[in-house]
Amino acid sequence: MTTLHIILFSLYILLLLPISILSLPTFSISHSSDHKTIIICSLMQQNRHLSCKTFRGLNNDYTTLTNNITTISYSGVVGGDGFFCGLDDSQTNLICWRFDRNGGVVEYKRIYNGPVLDDLDSGSSRICGVLGGTGRLECWQWRKFKSSVEFSSLAVGGDFVCGLKGFGEIRCVGNLSNVGGGRYRGNYSVVAAGLRHFCAISVRGRLKCWGDKVGDPPKALFKGLALGDGRSCGIRVGGDVVCWGENGFGLPGFLKGITFEAIEASGDVFCGVRTEDYGLYCWGNEVFDADALVFKDVVPGACARECPCGASQRGGKFCRPGLMVCKPCDPESPPRSEGSGVNWTWKNVTLLVVGCVGTSSSLILLVVLCFRCNKGTRGSHRVHDSGPLDDLEMPTQLTTTKQVAHAPQTPPLLVKKLSQMFSMENGGNLEDFSFSVLVGATNNFSDHHKIGSGSFGSVYRATLLDGREVAIKRAQLTTCPSFNGARGGVNANITKLQDENEYAFVNELECLSRLNHKNLVRLLGFCEDCNEYALIYEYMNNGSLHDHLHNPQSTDTMSWPTRIQVALDAARGIEYLHVYADPPIIHRDIKSSNILLDATWTAKVSDFGLSLMGPQENMSHLSLHAAGTVGYIDPEYFRLQQLTTKSDVYSFGVLLLELLSGYRAIHLNEERMPRNVVDYVVPYIVQDNIHRVLDPALPPPTPLEIEAIAYIGYLATDCVMLPGQDRPTMSEIVNSLERALLACFATPALPHSSTNSSL
Repeated sequence: MTTLHIILFSLYILLLLPISILSLPTFSISHSSDHKTIIICSLMQQNRHLSCKTFRGLNNDYTTLTNNITTISYSGVVGGDGFFCGLDDSQTNLICWRFDRNGGVVEYKRIYNGPVLDDLDSGSSRICGVLGGTGRLECWQWRKFKSSVEFSSLAVGGDFVCGLKGFGEIRCVGNLSNVGGGRYRGNYSVVAAGLRHFCAISVRGRLKCWGDKVGDPPKALFKGLALGDGRSCGIRVGGDVVCWGENGFGLPGFLKGITFEAIEASGDVFCGVRTEDYGLYCWGNEVFDADALVFKDVVPGACARECPCGASQRGGKFCRPGLMVCKPCDPESPPRSEGSGVNWTWKNVTLLVVGCVGTSSSLILLVVLCFRCNKGTRGSHRVHDSGPLDDLEMPTQLTTTKQVAHAPQTPPLLVKKLSQMFSMENGGNLEDFSFSVLVGATNNFSDHHKIGSGSFGSVYRATLLDGREVAIKRAQLTTCPSFNGARGGVNANITKLQDENEYAFVNELECLSRLNHKNLVRLLGFCEDCNEYALIYEYMNNGSLHDHLHNPQSTDTMSWPTRIQVALDAARGIEYLHVYADPPIIHRDIKSSNILLDATWTAKVSDFGLSLMGPQENMSHLSLHAAGTVGYIDPEYFRLQQLTTKSDVYSFGVLLLELLSGYRAIHLNEERMPRNVVDYVVPYIVQDNIHRVLDPALPPPTPLEIEAIAYIGYLATDCVMLPGQDRPTMSEIVNSLERALLACFATPALPHSSTNSSL
């Protein structure tokens, strides 16, 4: 292909390229299973918190939902039958709430945590998103759905998905029996889907629909769309809305002539953000006949750094500094430069594109020629990419030490993994601490501030300048030029960071930066400064469970109900890792020293240095060498080198035996020989003699407490069973511990049988 061909082809492509604006929906419409209850959710005011109202019956009577939905900021929200979901401000976490037939929220769950989602949409029962940077389609609540089509934006119908691909072409996947073929060539910029039909708007504003549509759209130019069940509405170029569909459906008279920024639809309900006051108005269902205004001052659209067709009139107040809400591009008003005074007509755009393409093509040709000349005179050099963070190999031994002379001052693998992690915005909610702040807070990491050791370094207690008490885990790394005497001098032969420490630091930072649960220790921030690496956590005032069980100087031995509560807290944290983290996480180092207690004696799981993402849905286990702490490691995992969530269950069973007996996982018997707590305590439990191995540091349990303790003894026995498939899940363990805790205060009827039969 000649240079002229390249220029002409590039010009053709650029002229066809639709204008793309981030289009995450900022309000959603949901229905209960009987379709008698409607839930409207919207992002509100500058904090972008999610607020929802439940409508049931006439007269616009509603209930406001606030539980569990107002604690974080969101960038988008979608809804369907029986659910609504919010995409957090980082666009990396998708959290969904389900509700009962009366519209009451009954549970919530994070269904996605990963790379940024560029677009998000839902149908009546399915949710789909576009993975940022890849265009790959990801769908939830859609069993066995797979697609290799890449989209720039999407629309979810009843059981199909349509989206824009490439330069304005539409592709559809799923069940296409109602909508026809799967590929529609054209130059489209907007696509929307209903239950059995979809429509698209071209870059010139022309509207075209496919599938089981009802009624014909009016002859007009459009810039926005919302499709429901057998009915449709569109925003015309002037901003007013027009509707059409079954039974003569149209826009209510009191909304005619009003201009809107955005509209959405679900079933028979349509909602839109009014341009004048950013109020959210709804119509289509008789519930809203009395009063169409649902919310005042809502977020009109997604925040962006640049708006090719200008910013919304007052949208900037809903975004962080430097961001703005874009308004839809009118077909009659192509992109313009804000405040430049230049009138960007299509003719001017064409001339600009021709000039830019010509210049760019010349530069590209020059670079290619230079590259070929260099290639002919120099040897071939290949740059190796070590892959994504999850592919980082674990050390094959439990403990290894490796030294290399003349190691570089900065560990390249560690730096690369950190860069990869933050390029995916996993660390956006963490504070970046300078090393000087940590030095001052710990008096140069003095022994007076040292409180223990973690998976990759020493842990120090510190008080920051703002008064926060924190725990600082400093990695054991190589040295660099001294900082106020804290680091020492550079040596020609410096020690390379141990492989397992490097893995542990990156792994713990990556895990905790995307996890949030009251029973997981909270990571506040990190430090990456001149080869010094540290993690900063909330300070846990009451130390570790191990200290209270085995430290002779401990004055608080914890009552039996307190111990059960601590076990329940820890189980809930592990359950979150196994069930609600996406993908699931296997901790691999559950033990009493990794269960920390805050000022209120709430237990939290800590130290994620050995944690791994769990096996995929089509895999039963991960195959790798065993790692963990002797005494807690699952024998089946150690022998077969097959890791599952049941390996954490075994370790938790050992922890329960430790709580009950007061013995360490590995301790010395009367003959001063090492003995495993499982081998010693379990036989007494199965013989109904648990009272003979209870921790003597505590007073004998009351009649109510002994029933709960015996029940937990059998639970612990189930947890350490071989084979692993016979062990309970962490959800079953949480349920059993909740029942045991209640049994301490009211006479229960707890059977002395396995958890499999008693739950």
